[in-house]
Amino acid sequence: VQLVEGGGGLVQPGESLTLTCIASGSIGTSDMGWYRQAPGKQREFVARIDSNLRADHSESVKVRFTIARNDAQNTINLNMHSLKPDDRALYYCHHAYRDNWGEGTQVTVSS
Repeated sequence: VQLVEGGGGLVQPGESLTLTCIASGSIGTSDMGWYRQAPGKQREFVARIDSNLRADHSESVKVRFTIARNDAQNTINLNMHSLKPDDRALYYCHHAYRDNWGEGTQVTVSS
């Protein structure tokens, strides 16, 4: 299953973005996740959602970000609000069962 992320861009602090990950095939019952990597830092966990729609978010994005999945469309969204400069990173989609990654979509938060 190939994953393609989109929706990134340049926004000002406090603004919102929605990232979308589109899978080339069925995501099945796999947990799906979003991770990010800022310049000079290691990739870090952002959010995860299982097939029962139970979601988990990192402390740094909890309340501001929400992960969602649509199994019929094989998509995973990350709704991001109140963006901060520290949220600047390359955001990756992850298929946990197959350990597949997309190539990422860039989010930049700057005034």
